[in-house]
Amino acid sequence: MTTPAATDTRPAATYTSDEMMTVAAARVLQDGKRCFVGIGLPSTAANLARTTHARDLVLIYESGTLGSKPTRLPASIGDGILAETADAVITVPEVFNYWLQPGRIDIGFLGAAQLDKYGNINTTVIGGDYHHPAVRLPGAGGAPEIAAACGEVFVVVRQSRRSFVDTIDFITSFGHGRGRGERAALGLRGAGPTLVITDLGIMRPDDTGELILTALHPGVTVEQVRDATGWDLQTASDLARIEPPSEEELSALRSLKAAR
Repeated sequence: MTTPAATDTRPAATYTSDEMMTVAAARVLQDGKRCFVGIGLPSTAANLARTTHARDLVLIYESGTLGSKPTRLPASIGDGILAETADAVITVPEVFNYWLQPGRIDIGFLGAAQLDKYGNINTTVIGGDYHHPAVRLPGAGGAPEIAAACGEVFVVVRQSRRSFVDTIDFITSFGHGRGRGERAALGLRGAGPTLVITDLGIMRPDDTGELILTALHPGVTVEQVRDATGWDLQTASDLARIEPPSEEELSALRSLKAAR
C-alpha cells in the first residue's frame, strides 16, 4: 500500500530496512497465486505473505514441493519441512516440465547478486572472465528457467552500487535484455521482471524495459536511491511513499525468523 511521496516527519523507525523490504515484498503477493520461490529473501517474503494476507498463496520450490506451508523459514530447497508441509511432492523434472515450462506458475520470486537496468540477473560470476572470475557465486539453479517461463518475475535484493550496475558481468537469468521486445524475439513465455523490491524502495520497468523508481520506503529520499544505483536512475512522475510495516506484519515476520 502506498501514498503520494512527501517529506517524512515520523519519529525514528522501530523496524529495520531489511524488515521494511521484506514486508513490502510480501505485500505484492496476492492470495491464490502460484509462486515459484527462491531461497533467502524471496522465501522469507513469500512465507510472510502466506501467514498474513495471502493464506492461499501456493508456494512452489525447485526441489519438487507444491503448496508448501512451512512453520519456519527453510534453510534450503532441500529442507525437510518443505516436503513435510507440502500438498504434493514431485520430481524436479516434473516441476520444470509440467508446471513451469507450460506456463502454470504465475510469479517467479528471485534474488540477485547483480541486477542491471533492464532487470537481467547475475548469480554466476563477478569480475574477470567466466573461467577466472574475481568472485564465483552459487550459480543459476533453476533461476534462468523461472525468469523465462513464469507469468512475471519479482526480484527482491538489497540495493547498492555493487548490486545495481549498468552492465552485469554475466547474464544468468534473462530480464529484458537490452530493452523491451528482446524477450519476445527469443520466444520467452513470461513477461519477465515486472517488479524489483529493495531496502530503499520499489522499481518497475517503463515502456522501454528500463527499471525506474516508482515508490520509496519511509524516510528514504530519491537521492539516496540514486546514490545506490549504478546507472542514471529515472523516477516515475507519480512517485509513491510506501506505508511502514504494521504491528501484525512485524510480529509475523519476527516469529517466522525466530522459529526453529
